[in-house]
Amino acid sequence: MSQRDAARPLDIITIGRASVDLYGQQIGTRLEDVASFAKSVGGCPTNIAVGTARLGLKSALLTRVGKEQMGRFIVEQLAREGVETRGIVTDPERLTALAILAVENDHSFPLLFYRDNCADNALCEDDIDAAFIRSSRAILVSGTHFSRPNTDAAQRKAIRIAKENGVRIAFDIDYRPNLWGLAGHDAGDNRYIASAQVSAHLKTVLADCDLIVGTEEEVLIASGESHLLAALKTIRAHSKATIVLKRGPMGCIVYDGAISDDLEDGIIGKGFPIEVYNVLGAGDAFMSGFLRGWLAGEPHATSATWANACGAFAVSRLLCAPEIPTWTELQFFLENGSPERALRKDADINHVHWATTRRRAIPSLMALAIDHRSQLEDMAAGDADKLARIPAFKVLAVKAAARIADGRPGFGMLIDDKYGRDALYAAGALKDFWVAKPIELPGSRPLQFEFSQDLGSRLIDWPVDHCIKVLSFYHPDDPADMKATQIAKLRSAFEAARKVGRDILIEIIAGKHGTLDDTTIPRALNELYDAGLKPDWWKLEPQASRSAWSAIDDVIETRDPLCRGVVLLGLEASYEALKDGFAAARTSRQVRGFAVGRTIFVDAARRWLAGEIDDAAAIDDMAQRFRQLVDLWVGLGHDKAA
Repeated sequence: MSQRDAARPLDIITIGRASVDLYGQQIGTRLEDVASFAKSVGGCPTNIAVGTARLGLKSALLTRVGKEQMGRFIVEQLAREGVETRGIVTDPERLTALAILAVENDHSFPLLFYRDNCADNALCEDDIDAAFIRSSRAILVSGTHFSRPNTDAAQRKAIRIAKENGVRIAFDIDYRPNLWGLAGHDAGDNRYIASAQVSAHLKTVLADCDLIVGTEEEVLIASGESHLLAALKTIRAHSKATIVLKRGPMGCIVYDGAISDDLEDGIIGKGFPIEVYNVLGAGDAFMSGFLRGWLAGEPHATSATWANACGAFAVSRLLCAPEIPTWTELQFFLENGSPERALRKDADINHVHWATTRRRAIPSLMALAIDHRSQLEDMAAGDADKLARIPAFKVLAVKAAARIADGRPGFGMLIDDKYGRDALYAAGALKDFWVAKPIELPGSRPLQFEFSQDLGSRLIDWPVDHCIKVLSFYHPDDPADMKATQIAKLRSAFEAARKVGRDILIEIIAGKHGTLDDTTIPRALNELYDAGLKPDWWKLEPQASRSAWSAIDDVIETRDPLCRGVVLLGLEASYEALKDGFAAARTSRQVRGFAVGRTIFVDAARRWLAGEIDDAAAIDDMAQRFRQLVDLWVGLGHDKAA
């Protein structure tokens, strides 16, 4: 890398389409019969911006989105992915584009583009800022955005600026015939229609490029030829660029010099035979992998191998951008492979993917737990008026927690959806506020779920940021049948969490049903890990010694180094008891915070339900107690930022 390149803050700026993808969740059916859809960001350049960011590059997107919810979703999701968004123009007049797809079978993927007068199609030369282009080592232009005069002019301006400033130019041919007006709305999945006009237009781009990537059909359209070898030679006659020919399940071939008469006479990366689930997005994942190597100066064979592997991930999963692997995941796959042809069925890879693409990092957590149901019901003692007031009290608890959080990250609450609906709405309005909801039937041993044992139907309507919390009174010395029953329930909760894409916190309380020594929780965690459970969070009892925490740390770091960590529970302990528990956890590498409830709210709840104090006094009391624990935690050096 040159000194000038090293000084540039960005590695790649991708230019062009930005849409919201809505992909049918029922597989093996017509688009007409799909009943529900999964939502993600989409569009070739947008997917590549996400993919390259996940692979460790500093990427940015240059496009337009609408001034509405879908446009904001794209910008916010890209920010979560680490993509620079200052090149995204918000268009107040046009809507964000949509793409709607179904998977009929392994070779039919009906696709509708909603792009009439959409925001990204209004990209123009004025949107191309020279300083922004100069800030990157490379730009990527895409074929679809050469199909309209204004977007064509915008990309060509970016190319001119790039060439004048030593910025490399990558070209993803990205051919969609119906986006060039060559096919009807219902032909979105048509990948090739020959067009002399399109070919003549794309040929004018080739000479400016340093990298040209396309499928066999895209190479044909970019060259105007009808045979592949002739097409490659024509492209070479127009351009000195590195040419990458994508060949689906056969991998790819890289041509970095003259094109011989032997199509196979190129650089071939390692291929990965996998089951085809959805081909949409595979090319964008491929391009992300190749760019990671190309911009790092890796040998083309290495770049091609990374590209093929990334494409294999995408083709084996449903969506586009969300399915592109992270760098950690890619390395895990290259080092370990997979026994599954359908990579989406590989539990180890899926865990790495999930854990390295979480919506946000939560390095520390201080939470007020108000998810208690039976305890507050006991306080009400059957009084219908008091029972009816429990939801209002939980809203007061949110106000108390919000006062202490004061808009800072690292705070949150546990709130149930039996009495806590209004509290959940109130907590949902708080910025960067963590929320977890319980699913266990209070006090159940063996574990049972509250309301319904069918978690799938219950969880599907939960907000994506809400964490699933499940409490099990589990002890490693329990009878084998008791442990098997509890583990089966925990597994169903864990699998449901992964299916619907939600974090899960598993709370283990062992001390109520057996001895609690330095080995109890480490043994319990090992048994649960042996059962395939890898929760995002553990919620555990305070331990009596630092050696117990050291053993817990060792288990988590050995069995799941990608775990978010441990939060401590309170069990209505006194402040002094919690002080001792917090101190014992001080040296733990895995303890990230606490989630304490009754120590904070019991006294206020009892007096408020009895009519002895008003709302303001209840809030003040809970806020003071929560602040006391926060100060204690921070004072012990657990969280210097709070």
